[in-house]
Amino acid sequence: MPLASCMPGTRIPDGFTGPLAQVLQNLVEHSYLFRGWDPIALAGELKVEIHQIEKFYASQSLFTAFQPEKSLQNLYVVLSGGPIIIRSSPLDRIIGINYPGSCLGMRNLPFSYGLLDYAFPSLVEAYKTTTVLRISLEAFQALYHNHESLRHRYKRLFELREKFQYHLLNCSAYPPQAVATVLKALVYQERELGNQPDSSGSFTLDLPVDIIARASQLNPRTVEQVLKGMAQVGVIQLHPGGDSLSIRDLEQLDEIYGLTRGKVSWWPLK
Repeated sequence: MPLASCMPGTRIPDGFTGPLAQVLQNLVEHSYLFRGWDPIALAGELKVEIHQIEKFYASQSLFTAFQPEKSLQNLYVVLSGGPIIIRSSPLDRIIGINYPGSCLGMRNLPFSYGLLDYAFPSLVEAYKTTTVLRISLEAFQALYHNHESLRHRYKRLFELREKFQYHLLNCSAYPPQAVATVLKALVYQERELGNQPDSSGSFTLDLPVDIIARASQLNPRTVEQVLKGMAQVGVIQLHPGGDSLSIRDLEQLDEIYGLTRGKVSWWPLK
């Protein structure tokens, strides 16, 4: 069964008021899994309750992923705030960065593709205050089995996880390329999820230096210097406060990402 299309002017069901109405509207407008779904149809099948809306605060853990013989009973949909990060234990390396519109936990649900995924234990935590919706395994399984389009999107989420980590595997020891690799991974991820770019074609990310450093295995000071160099040549724009940036020149970013033996003129260190 295909997803019901969201028709212009379709109103939220009367039983959904306040936070529940906002969550439902968020899902059909911004969530990758449910974007475009008719809100009345979604309300009837999902049966969201107020206690399923949770707020996580900075450095608060959600769960530890990939523990042997342990699984989750909920899928987490990121509604607002964040990002939420996934930190792999052996190297304390960030292997996942999740913004609103994405989902967490699917690789640890005991059905579908989640049954095939094993890895090092990895801590999933809110880097900044984040609001999520918990969808029970039972409710999501019912949706999954009833809607072919949802199954396709769910499969795509697994593919995007693998491709994000594939980008990180291409991180070199050369700082400009390493930072460009993290940015490239996020550009690809957010574009495929339909979250970005904006109307001007720019990708704007809440991306603190510490996250880039842990994802690229560089020290924060080096990351700061690379970002300043990228800003000077127009690849990115750094915003006041230091935690967000916009990518302005995707072509130049691709060139840095694709470096092999070449170097960039604006990075003085060899």
